[in-house]
Amino acid sequence: MRTSVQLTADAGPWPALVDFVVGAESLGVDAVWVAEAWGSDAASPLGYLAARTERVMLGASVFQVGVRSAVMTAQTALTLNELSEGRFVLGLGVSGPQVMEGLHGVRFADPVGRMAETLDVIGQAFAGERVAYAGRHLRLPLPGGEGKSLRLSLRSESPPPVYLASMLPRMLELTGERAGGWLGTSFVPEGADDAYFRHLRVGAARSGRTLDDLDVCQGAEVAFAADEAELAAMIDARRAGLAFSLGGMGSAISNFYNSAYARQGFAEVAAESQRLWLAGDRRAAAAVIPDEMVLGTTLIGTAAMVRDRLAVWAAAGVDTVRLYPAGDTVHERLDTLGRALELVPD
Repeated sequence: MRTSVQLTADAGPWPALVDFVVGAESLGVDAVWVAEAWGSDAASPLGYLAARTERVMLGASVFQVGVRSAVMTAQTALTLNELSEGRFVLGLGVSGPQVMEGLHGVRFADPVGRMAETLDVIGQAFAGERVAYAGRHLRLPLPGGEGKSLRLSLRSESPPPVYLASMLPRMLELTGERAGGWLGTSFVPEGADDAYFRHLRVGAARSGRTLDDLDVCQGAEVAFAADEAELAAMIDARRAGLAFSLGGMGSAISNFYNSAYARQGFAEVAAESQRLWLAGDRRAAAAVIPDEMVLGTTLIGTAAMVRDRLAVWAAAGVDTVRLYPAGDTVHERLDTLGRALELVPD
């Protein structure tokens, strides 16, 4: 199993985040992923990290489709790939209607169609072709104007691989069909086959592929407890984060995290926690989260528990684990990461 870490560029002082990445590279992780949600962008930190690292792969997790034009996304990816000397991975996702419509003014309708068209245009740009496209969402050049079909002056003999972040069935199918990897989240391996993998397999079959052709990259927090009392406290501390995913990461109509957990065996919990969250009772929304759910979707516990869970992840089909190591300081996070890396199965 390959290893990587997830970085949120606005989660702390930038010098400390850079120290963490440099330390993670020295510990031997294979990749570093930089998130982009409603805070820092991902491209700027990745460019800086390209100059501060030597070996580790650098991935966008993810660029939000629709925020940048499709060609600008391709330009940014090719530039980062050149700056990092071929170490960049382009991760794409559609985000959700709350962020896209509320923050960026981009309609969220037909996210699968927008993603597919974006992949088409990026493919043209990566191949050095003249970009010309007539789709539902993208039309290049714009008809009736003075624009003409152009090709990028920046070329690459080895353009970066494209991974997709996806949670719902149709987007999972598109991932299996067209992406080099799947950036997943809200993952419970015991329920993942029906919720995720069967849809990835359907998409892969459309293009004559199997899941072996896809890098399944899954993430979770890793933290170590010395005894049962500490573990109980760790579980309690993480109920609120799950309640936020179930109730706050979307609306009553659209919450992809809620849907994902519901499909993995937690439908009643997901519905009740969301109801309480939307009613304004966040403490109660967290209280209904069972220990089983916290332990199912994280990598926390004693060293033996974390080792066993990582083995379950590998057996479920995860190729690359994306770790969120716990700790209040860079030293503590790197210590957690180092301990976790020793437990990852070969």
